[in-house]
Amino acid sequence: MHQKLKLYITKDTYVLEPENGASLIVRRKTGAFELGTDNAVPPVTEQETTLSISGVMGFIQLQAGYYMVVITDSESAGSIRGHDIYRVGSFQILPLARSLAGLTEIQKQDEHTYVTLLENHLKAGGFYFSYTYDLTQSLQRQADFNSESLTQPLWKRVDNRFFWNRFISSKLIDATLTQDPKQNFSDFILPVMQGYVAIENVRVNDKKFVLGLVTRRSRFRPGTRFFSRGIDAEGHVSNYVETEQLVLYDGPDGTTPIIGKKQLSYVQTRGSIPVYWSQIINLKYTPRLWVGESRKSLAAARAHFDEQIRIYGPQILVNLINKKGYELPMGQAYARTVEQLNDPRLYYTHFDFHNECKNMRWDRIQLLVDQLQEQLVKQGYFYYDASDKSNTIIRKTQESVIRSNCMDCLDRTNVVQSTFARWVLTQQLRQVEILDPSESIEGHKEFMFTYRNVWADNADAVSTMYSGTGALKTDFTRTGQRTKQGALQDLSNSLTRYVKNNFLDGRRQDGFDLILGNYQVSQAQKASPFTTNKPLRVRVVPSILIFGLFMLLLNLFRPGYSGVQSWISYLMLLAFWLSVVVSGVRFAIRHGNQFVEWPHLVQQPDYDQFESMGGVLEKGTNFPPESGLSPQKLE
Repeated sequence: MHQKLKLYITKDTYVLEPENGASLIVRRKTGAFELGTDNAVPPVTEQETTLSISGVMGFIQLQAGYYMVVITDSESAGSIRGHDIYRVGSFQILPLARSLAGLTEIQKQDEHTYVTLLENHLKAGGFYFSYTYDLTQSLQRQADFNSESLTQPLWKRVDNRFFWNRFISSKLIDATLTQDPKQNFSDFILPVMQGYVAIENVRVNDKKFVLGLVTRRSRFRPGTRFFSRGIDAEGHVSNYVETEQLVLYDGPDGTTPIIGKKQLSYVQTRGSIPVYWSQIINLKYTPRLWVGESRKSLAAARAHFDEQIRIYGPQILVNLINKKGYELPMGQAYARTVEQLNDPRLYYTHFDFHNECKNMRWDRIQLLVDQLQEQLVKQGYFYYDASDKSNTIIRKTQESVIRSNCMDCLDRTNVVQSTFARWVLTQQLRQVEILDPSESIEGHKEFMFTYRNVWADNADAVSTMYSGTGALKTDFTRTGQRTKQGALQDLSNSLTRYVKNNFLDGRRQDGFDLILGNYQVSQAQKASPFTTNKPLRVRVVPSILIFGLFMLLLNLFRPGYSGVQSWISYLMLLAFWLSVVVSGVRFAIRHGNQFVEWPHLVQQPDYDQFESMGGVLEKGTNFPPESGLSPQKLE
């Protein structure tokens, strides 16, 4: 794969020249591709701009035609087994069309909005790639590749779930598959993953090794916190993430850089509760909960777990939501679904995280580890030993996977995943004799500082992609203790989430749907998808509310501003403006679903549609359990 490219922009073409090999020529008028000669650089007199780029992320069609998305800056995130991993720093979106001529004014405004959605999505970050290493596949899955698979181009052997730019790469992929075999553009197709990568050189007992963490976010059913929940008919769940913890060790006499003669990995997954459910935003801090019909959820959940078992083996399901109150219906629905599936390959446990760890007793997470220790031992981990080149051996494989969840699969989930991973890490380091048989990794403070921060940064990265803020509870992940300062930070993040989820996430969801192909722009489209038809009263209430609040505060802090002469008149004036504010707030809360920012590109069900879809739609505390089915039996 071409690693560094020069991009020459002319009036008629984009020419991408690698250091070695044929150039890629993109015809701006037709959008056609062709491979040029080894030296297809256009004359200096024709060059409008020249850029150094790290790769082509893909092409996307908007109303004016295709746009090319290129990676203009990247930085090293470290190396795995001698392969360099890069974090994307910046992008550029380049139009093939030279102007917006032929578009109406509305279409021009929409075109600007589409490009802005793409830019904001790309600027959100969390994109990683490698020219020579398959970031989308765990070490264990890579070990299963045969020699024929390894000769294929990288884009053909990646895990399709984590090939984030698969849709916008389809123009290059289709041209490669359908054109003359001599016109093979595989060397320009760069798979990009969204997630998190940390690669740290660490030391324990004077033995150097690499600690790695690779988090892969699925491109199926992606989106923002309240606009992507539950499962779809194909079995894809929201916010599905695979996290692989790596250990690369060259032995006690190993040198730098560490290649990884001994390679160990441990994989966990997280994902939304695999039933049909949603939370309908309505300006309230706790949105209204909808739980879908059990029969439909059962078929979707079966598709989900069939795929998960095929990829990972038996599933250890760790449910971390509350057993009381608002989250109770979700726990009942999940337990009921697992019970009805009646699959011996599913092991379900429900650990009420908040109740077990209340009053800052976060050490009680160890109870869950103790409860599942037999399963963890049986599960194992992947261990590949290449220290003897003449006899490389897969000494152990991971036989199952822990699939954990809370409501958002962010905060509680990451805390628990890091705890499981730490327990497994101790077993792995004992196996390769970095730790003594009776020694635990928790006793090495310098290493634990790095370890905790890696997992806390992972929590923030995954959370930012989904909720718009860093994760909650990361003070415990970073320090091993729950602190008052951490609680205050969680309060700040929670309030920020509230604002973003209600008023900004509609456009963020549009960005997901656009770049992943859930919504495809039609050039024949005349009506704007961004038109809003909110009633006049809904459009004017925010202005009235802001003005009323301004006047109330002005008269409170500047009593003389109004010019009233008596205290009675002054108090009546304050009461008037207070009534304006209160009436505005009450109206907004009563009609909350009309004030939030909804996505425009892919329609979301509204309140009335959820009612017509069956299931149960209510606040969440009176969900009727089905006769004869007890979640407690599954613990």
